[in-house]
Amino acid sequence: MHYFEGLSFFMTLGLVLIIAFILNVFQKSTYYLSLLFSVVMVYFVFIKTPDQLIALLGFVVLGYILMQMTSKLKDRKKTMPIMVLLAGLPLIVVKVLPVFHVNGFGFLGISYMTFKLVQIIIEIYDELIEKPLSVLDYTHFLLFFPALSSGPIDRSRRFMDDWHKQRSRGEYLELAGTGIFRLVLGLFYKLVLSGMVFQHMNGPVEKDVTYLIGYMYLYTAYLFFDFAGYSLMAVGASNILGVETPMNFNFPFISIDIKDFWNRWHITLSTWLRDFVFSRVVMRFMRKKVFKKRLTTAMVAYMINMTFMGFWHGVTLDYIIYGVYHGVLMASFEWYQKKSKFYKKNKNKTWYKITSWLITMHLVMLGFLIFSGKPLLWISKLISMQ
Repeated sequence: MHYFEGLSFFMTLGLVLIIAFILNVFQKSTYYLSLLFSVVMVYFVFIKTPDQLIALLGFVVLGYILMQMTSKLKDRKKTMPIMVLLAGLPLIVVKVLPVFHVNGFGFLGISYMTFKLVQIIIEIYDELIEKPLSVLDYTHFLLFFPALSSGPIDRSRRFMDDWHKQRSRGEYLELAGTGIFRLVLGLFYKLVLSGMVFQHMNGPVEKDVTYLIGYMYLYTAYLFFDFAGYSLMAVGASNILGVETPMNFNFPFISIDIKDFWNRWHITLSTWLRDFVFSRVVMRFMRKKVFKKRLTTAMVAYMINMTFMGFWHGVTLDYIIYGVYHGVLMASFEWYQKKSKFYKKNKNKTWYKITSWLITMHLVMLGFLIFSGKPLLWISKLISMQ
């Protein structure tokens, strides 16, 4: 069984959601039921890969210990970087080991669970979380099955507020209705549209550059329908369970600039990076007076932020280049916004918005092409043909 794949998962999901719907309609709590179903889903998904199951359980236990230790630290300012590093260490090991042709220790969803754990630790440090989560709340937040494997990346305080919120029957029915629509639309995206694009995408690698251009458009469509479809299903299932998991996409292909794109694409990832990487890099640079100008500080912070995003996807050349590429785009656009008189004069004009949209979309699709790894494969194919 795999999350949001295969008949067995969807049959189990249907049963879970029907039970949750009935209980919510009759104003009964589904907290323990949802936790039970999340644990059961983990068991069925990982039972054929016991090494991953053990790694997942180890991560959950380690994270809980780190959370408790963080809450008891007296001098948090000095020890916080160590706690964050310890929380991220399993992910770092999982990402780095394949470089040395060593696999293992990882499990499905480790990237997203790591960000959840790091968020808890940092917000305890910031005193936004007054006390550590209980064992059940912590386990439920990390293992919540709709968002375990590929997000969206929720925040613990928002998630817990949802569970402690008592909705009226009318409020729940409205949320559940929205959830059913999102679940069905996500199924259509992932099972129908992404499948149709995939059939036309995976032909033999041609040496003609027009092959790469065609692949770029097809891969962009496939990536959107596949990932947006999964995200819609995850959010829809969450809604039926009574949780308003944040949306991950907001019409990204109408973006008129690269910042607008990252406010619309993989929203929970970009907001997490903004809150826990970009903002903190900026504040640290400003406190230390690393750069004289705020613009330079912001540009460097964008480079660090997006390069970090590339490494988070994986320690391979295509992912790293993808992160650096978007760092350059974000930093360059920051300079362009602040310094260009041409931009300030024309930014609200229709012709400029259309031109900016067209350029932005092709820059984004070029990034997806890099992300796919196909250009490196294409180059190696050309070299082998010589």
